[in-house]
Amino acid sequence: MSLNNRQLRFLRGLSHDLHPVVMVGDKGLSESVLGEIDTALEHHELIKVRIRADREQRKEWMEHIAEHCDAERVHAIGQVACYYRRNPEQPTLELPA
Repeated sequence: MSLNNRQLRFLRGLSHDLHPVVMVGDKGLSESVLGEIDTALEHHELIKVRIRADREQRKEWMEHIAEHCDAERVHAIGQVACYYRRNPEQPTLELPA
């Protein structure tokens, strides 16, 4: 799934009011944390994740989250990344064309 620029702008606008639903802390990106991110994406479609690590580790983990959860990274600012994955059964967000 790839999003065009118009869809990314739309999702970035929606993400401003969101609070991080999952935090990746000192113990790192474990399978249980990935499971929580996956569950949050199923329920919300658009989520924020706070990642506490140095810059290189954050970048690596952000890419791993997107690949593992089959999600699109909408944007990342500092320690917060926003991800989108459409729910095929009950979509809640209608993306512009």
